[in-house]
Amino acid sequence: MLESSIVGSLPKPAWLAQPNMLKAPWRLSGHELIEAQNDAVRLVILEQEEAGMSTVTDGEVRRRHYIWGFLDGLTGIDTEALATARSRGGRYSDTTQVARIVGPVERRGPVLLEACRFARDATSRRLKVTMPGPMTIVDSVSDEHYGTDRKTLAMRFAAILNAEARELSAAGADVIQFDEPCFNIYLNEVEAWGIEALEVCMDGVSATRAVHICYGYGTPAVLAWKTRNTDWGHYGVTFPLLARSTVDQVSVECAASGVNLAVLRALDGKDVLLGAIDVGTELVESPDSVATRIRRALEHVPAARLFPCTDCGLVPRSREASRGKMRALAEGAAIVRAELALVGSRP
Repeated sequence: MLESSIVGSLPKPAWLAQPNMLKAPWRLSGHELIEAQNDAVRLVILEQEEAGMSTVTDGEVRRRHYIWGFLDGLTGIDTEALATARSRGGRYSDTTQVARIVGPVERRGPVLLEACRFARDATSRRLKVTMPGPMTIVDSVSDEHYGTDRKTLAMRFAAILNAEARELSAAGADVIQFDEPCFNIYLNEVEAWGIEALEVCMDGVSATRAVHICYGYGTPAVLAWKTRNTDWGHYGVTFPLLARSTVDQVSVECAASGVNLAVLRALDGKDVLLGAIDVGTELVESPDSVATRIRRALEHVPAARLFPCTDCGLVPRSREASRGKMRALAEGAAIVRAELALVGSRP
């Protein structure tokens, strides 16, 4: 009950890539890079275990970015010579640099399988592997090859993601999570084809199937938008749709947003990974503040369905802050768990 975990990413060690930077280039190459990534995975898994996380990830430390780390394993995509496009509906910036589709997109072999096996061997705890969702991928590339509509392109990626997810599940991943921050932006498309594409991703996957929806990393552009935003009703549109889907878990940002937690009631029957840690600041929450956030969520979600989590990835934060936030998350959950046990023991 109230088992804690992170969304997916953790800061990379400084000897692997520049800290606090998305898409930071590697400091090493060849065999030295692989060895350094292996060491980093062992380290971040150990840090999660020591902090008290019940489900762990490889911290996504093998990926320059959570989207590019998957796209780099496919044919027909250029993540070096980038294009400029409007993405995320222009929410955080008018334009951004995106990868380019320059040829047929194919998965000629597993992308994350060996990384999954390595992480599986490194821990006895539940293992989560994350991948970008099809809508978010489509919104993060410039299509210079197919010239098709977003739905058709998303379905192509969904089939590729599904093939990968099935192999990861068979290799020992306990949770497969698809990251779809765009579910908070393109609400009409979520209803028109976003849920359908997500279902394709999850088809036949035996592991726990999760989707992560948030308002973005804790970067300056995202934080600036959050300070201006007044409409937090996006979950009210997507949650009823997800409640009717076959997804098992929904990971949501609640700590640093203005979301009304009553909307979590719409996810009745699903596990809720509650964002109880603000990833946009170096300030480490106290366990008591985390416990307060969990108690508020328990007014709307049964304890057996609630899993305290981070709002989003911790990759932009310092390693010290990330370790502190994970400890606060686990300790805050333990406080509430003890309270619930005490209540349950009363005659």
